[in-house]
Amino acid sequence: MFAIDVCAYAVMSNHYHLVVRLAPEKARAWGEAEVLGRWGQIFEIPPAVERFGGSLPFRDGVCDWASLYRERLSSLSWFMRCINEPLARLSNREDGCTGRFWEGRFKVQALLDEKALLRCMTYVDLNPIRAKLAKTPETSMHTSLGARIKGGGESLLGFADQSTAPVLPCSWQDYLELEEWTGCEWHEGKHGRIDPALPFIFERLSTHEEEWLEDLNRMNSWHGRALGSIEALQAYCEHLGQRWMRGLERHLNPNMPVATQQ
Repeated sequence: MFAIDVCAYAVMSNHYHLVVRLAPEKARAWGEAEVLGRWGQIFEIPPAVERFGGSLPFRDGVCDWASLYRERLSSLSWFMRCINEPLARLSNREDGCTGRFWEGRFKVQALLDEKALLRCMTYVDLNPIRAKLAKTPETSMHTSLGARIKGGGESLLGFADQSTAPVLPCSWQDYLELEEWTGCEWHEGKHGRIDPALPFIFERLSTHEEEWLEDLNRMNSWHGRALGSIEALQAYCEHLGQRWMRGLERHLNPNMPVATQQ
């Protein structure tokens, strides 16, 4: 329904993770009828708009409503609202209670380059394994990786070898190897390595094994606004009109201690 592509997800017992790509260009390409139709599948639209549609006397009003709905269908806030509100109502009904279900507004980080995107996807897809809820990616419940392996990833953004549309920056096989390698190296209690040779995808991302694992470990305690290379973070600062952003010090001082939590 939304002009938002889902790259990865993991549903845990008390929270969930999403990695998404905002695609406002999709919404701009939709005609008014499609915008109204999409919004009408989620919320009720005004009876006059539904009844008269594009009739000439109501043309300006329809355009105004379509413009509003097009903006909302491109909005991450509305996307999250449409996920969280039904979940809250359902959970409260099951528990026989009322009141606030979620602790607060969702937390969001901008992913500024391909390395940051794949690092975050890997972190999300391996969540059940790190929590010792699954032993392998294919046995993980309620993750995008598990869905892709089982052939149920049609609604997810495709990999470079699966689609001609906007895609993820590697092949499906490369991503599988990256997940498997990271799971073996990163997850305590899981032994062995897939291959002692450096996977090709690391070379393409201009990174190496140690840096990849260090960055993943930092994500446990990372609450900054964005992830990316120093160049991407500096460009993002300029875009926001800021001189500094949390995260730059990690690149300038790689030996900086990392906070941990239990």
